[in-house]
Amino acid sequence: MSDTPTQPQSAPPRMIFVNLPVRDLDRAIAFYEAVGATKNPQFSDDTAACMVISETIFVMVLTHPKFAQFTPKPIADAHASSQVLIALSMDGREAVDAVVTNAVAAGGKADPGPVQDLGFMYSRSFEDPDGHIWEAVWMNMQAADAGTAEAY
Repeated sequence: MSDTPTQPQSAPPRMIFVNLPVRDLDRAIAFYEAVGATKNPQFSDDTAACMVISETIFVMVLTHPKFAQFTPKPIADAHASSQVLIALSMDGREAVDAVVTNAVAAGGKADPGPVQDLGFMYSRSFEDPDGHIWEAVWMNMQAADAGTAEAY
């Protein structure tokens, strides 16, 4: 018996909302649009924007005063320290490279972490203008299932 909780067959898919503090909301919106997100105006105002990555993944970019309403802890400077690394799966190696290229063109930084090319898996990363690090990852699951992943 698995200890992993499962959803009932009729339950809608779970969604994830990544909440990120940003210093310049307009710049953050432009950046996330450049890397493929779309803004949902229904959940956006002059303090926050809901950036839609997929049907189940959303990035809430929040001004520092808005973000501070949700936590008693100080807001970390993501340029100086890391708290999380956010990874998104991509459709192929070309898609990984393209999202990093788009991130740089929109004011981000390419590859703050090392590029990984393990054959069955390829990943690169980018940093948004506020210092949050995103990883773009493509994995060939057939190669991973065939034992290629053992080298990892």
